Amino acid sequence: MKVNIEIDCTPAEARAFLGLPDVAPLNELLVQEMQKRMAENMTAMQPEELMKSWTSFGVQAQDQFRRLMEAAVSGQTKG
Repeated sequence: MKVNIEIDCTPAEARAFLGLPDVAPLNELLVQEMQKRMAENMTAMQPEELMKSWTSFGVQAQDQFRRLMEAAVSGQTKG
């Protein structure tokens, strides 16, 4: 035997029927906090600021990579 039950209700009605808590106020607080933090840190998302932080590490990484490639090439030509 197969029984299908179709219930037409909103998510809020389903939560209330199942006895689950309403998390809408908590969700609103979290969204507001995320928006506040994003607004405070907006300067870090500017392309100029990103490039400054990336290039400060990038110069060292490029130099190490160049030395690695030079060592690999000199090892191939000698051997």
